[in-house]
Amino acid sequence: QVQLVESGGGLVQSGGSLRLSCAASGRSFSTKTMGWVRQAPGKEREFVAAISWSGDSRYYADSVKGRFTISRDNAKNTMYLQMNSLKPEDTAVYYCAADGYYSGSDYYPKYWGQGTQVTVSS
Repeated sequence: QVQLVESGGGLVQSGGSLRLSCAASGRSFSTKTMGWVRQAPGKEREFVAAISWSGDSRYYADSVKGRFTISRDNAKNTMYLQMNSLKPEDTAVYYCAADGYYSGSDYYPKYWGQGTQVTVSS
């Protein structure tokens, strides 16, 4: 079993930045791909970014490419999402996810965090 706890969400103005963190516990953190998925009000969950266990492979949704950076520190059992140049359409609940795989421009995790709210004002 894996427990995931997100932090770092909040309210920011358009063009601003936030860094999300995801602390993992419960079993080996360094296995498999981890990622971030978001859900805006009234919309389905949307893949944002994913990172392989080594960090060598990183995947991004087209909507965030060039603005968001995913990273992980296996020694700290923590994954990050640096979000720059934020837009109002980035407003959503952001979920950390783990023990998954990336395929066909989507990410399929086994474990989910509770989510953290990100609100971008115009």
